[in-house]
Amino acid sequence: MARYSAFLGRRVEVQYRAGDILLPASGKLVADSGRSIFLEEHFEQRGQEKQFRWEIPYQYIVRIQNLDTDGASPNPTAAPAEPASASDAPSEPTPTEDLRNSATAAAGSSGGGSSLLPFPNRPKTA
Repeated sequence: MARYSAFLGRRVEVQYRAGDILLPASGKLVADSGRSIFLEEHFEQRGQEKQFRWEIPYQYIVRIQNLDTDGASPNPTAAPAEPASASDAPSEPTPTEDLRNSATAAAGSSGGGSSLLPFPNRPKTA
């Protein structure tokens, strides 16, 4: 079932994850496949009418808001994104999460000292 079908045909602002950062996107919600939403934006470039359409999978959506008719201010009745189900969540942590976890473990095992990870000794080059 399409989660965001109530927003179809409306201008929306979506905040979504791309790696470790959150990105905003705004446009007209033109489709909801049940796994992803599709935004479309029309604009003029060098005197020609252009169209840009992109897909945002459900598991990356953080927040979606309906925009007013002027498209400038978000409606205060925002629909927070539903958390991804356990089957959608990746089973392995990302490399950044691995680094954070090992840094936290290193800091905890050293008695709360420096949270820097030790570098292996490298042979000096001539």
